[in-house]
Amino acid sequence: MSDLTSWAYLSRVIEGPNQHLQALLRAGRDADEIAGGVRTRASWLGGLAGATEARYARAAPEQDLAKAAELGFTLITPDSPNWPSAAISASFGTLTALEKGACPPHALWVKGQQNLPALFAQSIGVVGTRAPSHEGQKATVNLVAGLAKHQYTIVSGGAVGVDTVAHDTALANAMPTVVVTAFGAGVTYPRPNERLFQRVTSQGGAMISEYPPGVTPDRHRFLTRNRLIAALSLGGVLVEAGYRSGALNTLHWLHTFNRQAMAVPGSIMDKACLGTNLAIAKEQATMVLSADHIHELLSAVGEEDMQLALEEFFEPTPIQRLSRNELQVYDALPLPDAGARTAEEVAEVAGMAVGLTVHLLMELESRNLVRRQRRMWRRVELDKK
Repeated sequence: MSDLTSWAYLSRVIEGPNQHLQALLRAGRDADEIAGGVRTRASWLGGLAGATEARYARAAPEQDLAKAAELGFTLITPDSPNWPSAAISASFGTLTALEKGACPPHALWVKGQQNLPALFAQSIGVVGTRAPSHEGQKATVNLVAGLAKHQYTIVSGGAVGVDTVAHDTALANAMPTVVVTAFGAGVTYPRPNERLFQRVTSQGGAMISEYPPGVTPDRHRFLTRNRLIAALSLGGVLVEAGYRSGALNTLHWLHTFNRQAMAVPGSIMDKACLGTNLAIAKEQATMVLSADHIHELLSAVGEEDMQLALEEFFEPTPIQRLSRNELQVYDALPLPDAGARTAEEVAEVAGMAVGLTVHLLMELESRNLVRRQRRMWRRVELDKK
């Protein structure tokens, strides 16, 4: 297990998620070795050398950890049992995420609830415009309050507007809620939400950031933040978003992570709903009209995840993997201790052309299911499990 100061150092010298760091971690180097390599400008750093050039000599990880602790924040890393490994693996391990180079966080600064696996076991992102209409506010309250009976964690970005309504409604209904921020500990944005953030962390929820203490909420960090909201949620609901709304970026990430993307329809006369309405029309988001509908959609996702888990746990046997034609040829052979047959005899029993039968027998042989002895073919004795 790496020293926490190594992770804190990497969090300071690397701006947000970084593919070069992840590649080194996958290659077997730990945070201690990588942090040491960054400090000494090791030759094996590759692209991480350029990514850390501006900051590597100015970081003070011990001070960052002390400042974070003073503000009530803890640094949680992949070494910790509190790391949300299930959510991170499920999101960043999808084929689309890998193809697009989506990069997981390498550490999280957390205030409030530290048990992130439990917090994100059943979570949903709720995002939208910073200037919702009266109807948009009512829709957000209705949906979030309706999800309370299903015990969801509400994940959002802490911004004014829909985010604030979602967090407030969750707290009013005794639901845990998570604020994923685009800034570090010691910074409050937006300022009017300071009291809201205190309530979130004192009532079973959490504030989470990829950024170390003092980092300010620049625009690019909000896009990075949106990715984390999507990654830590089973799905996301968009409530009112204009044509160029930043909230639409969350939909992009939901698709990247194969999460359920949902949107609330709005008036065709309201420009603030154009983004959500177009997302529904283009089938980029499923239209949702109630909390029960959302739960139904997310439960279906859960059933798919369970099916995948069952498929992995109950691995099919080599025979169960065979195609219909392959099984037909395999069944045409006697049991392992009952003799052998020529290809012509197998073809006759299987009712197939000899050429196709020979091709399939050779395929079965490559899988070590049958064996050829001169002109004769016989089954191979399989291990019984």
